[in-house]
Amino acid sequence: MNVLVVAPHADDEILGVGGTISKYVEEGHDVYVCVVTSGHASMFPEEVLDKLRDEVKASHRYLGIKETLFLEYPAVMLSEVPKHELNKKINNVIDEIKPEVVFIPHFGDMHLDHFIVSQSTMVGVRPIKEHKVLEIYSYETLSETEWNIPHVSNSFVPNVYIDISDYLDKKVKAMSYFTTQLVEFPHPRSLEAIKSLAKLRGSTVGVKAAEAFCMIRRIIK
Repeated sequence: MNVLVVAPHADDEILGVGGTISKYVEEGHDVYVCVVTSGHASMFPEEVLDKLRDEVKASHRYLGIKETLFLEYPAVMLSEVPKHELNKKINNVIDEIKPEVVFIPHFGDMHLDHFIVSQSTMVGVRPIKEHKVLEIYSYETLSETEWNIPHVSNSFVPNVYIDISDYLDKKVKAMSYFTTQLVEFPHPRSLEAIKSLAKLRGSTVGVKAAEAFCMIRRIIK
């Protein structure tokens, strides 16, 4: 089975789906990650951008991700990219990989890049193609999902939980490669916060650790 995780920014895939990725890989499935944006040179020093790219590759290599695709759109400037262009780029990735399962960011996240990526990916997974994506889930991203203006229209209400009790350590290790992104607790992008959220989500369904998702669509054949 092919699994695709679409990440607006490098490390979103680990924060939201890191344990599940590890679980899928151990079960013998092929996991692909599409990182939509990269830091723009006008906002980040080139050496930081190079270091982040190395961190992504090291983290994904550790998890056993089959392939990482970088679309190279400018982070924080995704709203300036023509929508039809981004739709086509993500659609091409989906057509190439032909995933059975796709994970996308939650549309209600604070960062506009997350909303745009979720919309464009949904265009690409419309069930009108010869290859149909059977399962689509949105994931939560610490410091994005929980920080937006609280409103019923953008709330993250999970209805699917994946037990990552045996994979939490691997998720934390995968995130530890992102030294340019990690912050000390109590910041949500800290290793302690990542472990705390996993334990909270796990306790909701009676397991030691879990990742929570909103099921967008599931086709049972």
